[in-house]
Parts: sequence; structure tokens; C-alpha cells
Amino acid sequence: MQALEQEIKELIISSLSLEDMAADDIDATAPLFIEGLGLDSIDALELGLALQKRYGITMNGDKEEIRARFASVSALAAFVASQRGQAPA
Repeated sequence: MQALEQEIKELIISSLSLEDMAADDIDATAPLFIEGLGLDSIDALELGLALQKRYGITMNGDKEEIRARFASVSALAAFVASQRGQAPA
């Protein structure tokens, strides 16, 4: 799961053009929105598209489910792993 978290951190940096940041600067358990990384709704859309392209997953569900999936890098990794048929470690 750590490898997947690392991939997602790198995807966040590249898809959102966060050149001043390294993957190690992102805490996998920190919130992605408001506090923590400080992303906004436009960032969420861009990140969602990047995740769909990279991993072939779909972001179906109600607003609360999607919000929970985007809560942190760890939450995103668990969701991606579940969609790819992997058990989270």
C-alpha cells in the first residue's frame, strides 16, 4: 500500500503542478482539502480525472462517499486498491 500511496502523491504533484513540493512533503494521513494540503474543488476535479486516467477507476457515489475517498492520500490509496481488486495492506 505504501507504493500506491507514493504513486498517488506523485500523481497529485504532477497533475496539480505542485513543482515546489516533493512526495515526501505530503503526509499520507493529512487532509487534502482546506487544512493539510489545502486543495480546492477545482483541484479535486483535476485529481479525479488524473486518477481515472491512471488507474481506470470511476468516482461514482454520493457527495459524502466521494468526500471520504478524497480525505487523504491513504483514503485515496485504499479506494484505488479496492477498485483494482487489491486488498489494502
